[in-house]
Amino acid sequence: MFVDHLQLVDFRSYDGVDVPLGPGVTTFVGANGQGKTNLVEAVEYLSALGSHRVASDAPLVRAGAELAILRARVQAGLDDQRTVQLEIQITPGKANRARLNRSPLPRARELIGLLRTVVFSPEDLAVVKGDPSERRRFIDTLVISRWPRMAGVKSDYDRVLRQRNTLLKSLAGRSAGGRRSDVIAEAATTLDVWDSHLAQAGAALLRARLRTLADLQPLAGKAYAEIAPTNNVIGAEYQTAISGPESQGALPELEDLQRALQDRLTERRADEIQRGVSLAGPHRDDILLTIGDLPARGYASHGESWSLALALRLGSFALLRSDGIEPVLVLDDVFAELDATRRDRLAGQITDAEQVLITAAVPEDVPEQLAGRRYQVAAGAVTEVGTDD
Repeated sequence: MFVDHLQLVDFRSYDGVDVPLGPGVTTFVGANGQGKTNLVEAVEYLSALGSHRVASDAPLVRAGAELAILRARVQAGLDDQRTVQLEIQITPGKANRARLNRSPLPRARELIGLLRTVVFSPEDLAVVKGDPSERRRFIDTLVISRWPRMAGVKSDYDRVLRQRNTLLKSLAGRSAGGRRSDVIAEAATTLDVWDSHLAQAGAALLRARLRTLADLQPLAGKAYAEIAPTNNVIGAEYQTAISGPESQGALPELEDLQRALQDRLTERRADEIQRGVSLAGPHRDDILLTIGDLPARGYASHGESWSLALALRLGSFALLRSDGIEPVLVLDDVFAELDATRRDRLAGQITDAEQVLITAAVPEDVPEQLAGRRYQVAAGAVTEVGTDD
């Protein structure tokens, strides 16, 4: 699949812009702060209803505007002329509104899956060096790209978690002023209900993560070996406090994970009531990334961290393609951070991608193998400057 036209209204720095796109490589060139990343961010948002740059939607709306509108026409493939038009209206503080072929959708998340993207950007260093939440976000993004229905599961899990935490916080306040054993006994029935809901959604999310990480690891390892001039091997181990079948190697059954998670919630109930927060579940898990025998976080050099982050994205790209999905590959300001060897090795791995969108400060940062359509971005204007030979 590929995007053949992008239109933005009051998105980021743009009051209005129309950009013809197409298959192959398209590069947006411009100095920092001119708006080139905003263009590929819009494509990502239409794909995932989220951005790799911000956690909330408010910064996406142009200063002084009430809402932003993103539209993209997406073609199914080079040999498939079918097209769909995706549209999302972002209004801070309100639910987003989505349209498909100009017809309103009941929920914005029904757009997810109609356009798939894999985005690599400087922010991806946080996947290697940052907190566990960054690695959870990485794997969940890939899970939802593989199985769009998981967006609903993730939403359900987050909703139940918030409501359960609200209950635990209120119980913590009560236990601080009385006998904790009495509070635990009184809250048991209510917590049992929330535990059941959390375990059901959490088990589905956990199983999808385990399966995806197992499928991703060999592909990411292959990508790392082709990018990094080293003999080190990378690893990725899922870490969870839930004891049980997930530690036996084979992918556990959903029912077994649900039972193990519910048991863990029961074990931690007294501590949760005391602290007022949920202490078990996928929201507390992590992925241990290694290079050679050492954890990447804290031990990897800057170059190794970049190579590992890139390998994870290229592995994600390869995994989606193995699933029969042809995602749009976005490389946002990546080449400036890579040495010449890594640039060329990266270019060699993506030349057959159906669509690649690249941002760069100067055209010389982009390897010659990735010649294609080029736009100059400056002061809110996007101008086509021809095709690189």
